Amino acid sequence: MKKHKKPILSAGVIVVRKDDDGKWKFLLLRAYGYWDFPKGIVEPGEDPIEAAKRETREETTITDLDFKWGYDYRETGPYNRGRKIARYYLAETKTKDISLPVNPEIGKPEHDAYRWVSYEEAKKLVAPRVRQALDWAKEKIGA
Repeated sequence: MKKHKKPILSAGVIVVRKDDDGKWKFLLLRAYGYWDFPKGIVEPGEDPIEAAKRETREETTITDLDFKWGYDYRETGPYNRGRKIARYYLAETKTKDISLPVNPEIGKPEHDAYRWVSYEEAKKLVAPRVRQALDWAKEKIGA
């Protein structure tokens, strides 16, 4: 009988900000041709919300996250052949210009591009597994 391993938990933040017209924009990062929100593996003993904040800071340099809608989250179904689950929290930032710093472990940035996009643009860009979290975030912010 095959032992069923628990999927690896990845935690991230759906980062939003208001543009100059007062419209909500979502931050998307691109890696390997896929657009997603900042996220990464929850380290052993690390609280998922702390991992989500750390990953966002490491991947984007954003440090002013405001979890004004609380610490609710949405999780994706299993992906990466059932080995991973992503948990997304929702936070606002005032930061517009971000950096994609080099990850010392791989010697280059984890992402090759970022965009601030409307909900409609995000819906077209993100993978199907991420759309449910995007829809949840849109509802929470009242966009």
